[in-house]
Amino acid sequence: MLKGHLDAIVLAALEAGPAHGYAVIETIRARSGQTFDLPEGTIYPALHRLEQAGLLSSSWTTPPSGRRRRVYSLTKAGAAALARRRKDWTRFAGAVDSFLGGRAWPA
Repeated sequence: MLKGHLDAIVLAALEAGPAHGYAVIETIRARSGQTFDLPEGTIYPALHRLEQAGLLSSSWTTPPSGRRRRVYSLTKAGAAALARRRKDWTRFAGAVDSFLGGRAWPA
């Protein structure tokens, strides 16, 4: 069910601010109530794809712990893409809910 929505989820995970890849994984896991436990092999290709599309930017940082990390941030284009995807998702989810929301038709 996640197929087709991963990019929007990654963009939303970065909406609060810049983060490195593992932090994106943890954010997605936490915000989904542990439902989405995505491996690095899923997230890192998505981060690279979104950066190549101009929706994310990245830079290398070295925190006090000394381990270099690549930190990703939403670009203006990424924020706009996230807003469009949210609008599309709201419309789509409402349509699906009209069939699967537990109400007999006609309501």
